[in-house]
Amino acid sequence: MSTRTAQAHWKGGLKSGQGTMQVESGAFETRYSAASRFESESGSNPEELIGAAHAGCFSMALALMLEQAHYTPERIDTRARVQLDQQEDGYAITRIELDTQAQVPKLEAAEFEKLAQSAKTNCPVSKALKGVEITLQAALK
Repeated sequence: MSTRTAQAHWKGGLKSGQGTMQVESGAFETRYSAASRFESESGSNPEELIGAAHAGCFSMALALMLEQAHYTPERIDTRARVQLDQQEDGYAITRIELDTQAQVPKLEAAEFEKLAQSAKTNCPVSKALKGVEITLQAALK
């Protein structure tokens, strides 16, 4: 159906090096380094970008689920927290916590929860990250 491209450029070793990441459309380019990934230096990191992709994908999937159930969301706000942990064999993304709040007229909380859980399971980014524990907190506003 479609193929999207992103790229990264890295110069130097892990601790002393730095790089940039950008998307094909040109809409986004950022610098990153070990310090921006593992410490609190400014710059981005791959986990942050995975979180943005997951939050965006989930929000779109939820909008689709709501439309298919004949509801029109006024807004959907989703935050993704991506947890990177050190393990015996290196680092791994071990958990992603999705937290979404939506304003959807005439929708009951129980049906919203069901649709939100379905969106979590079925959004393409969730499917790509099946090896990661994904949790969801969903609330109607």
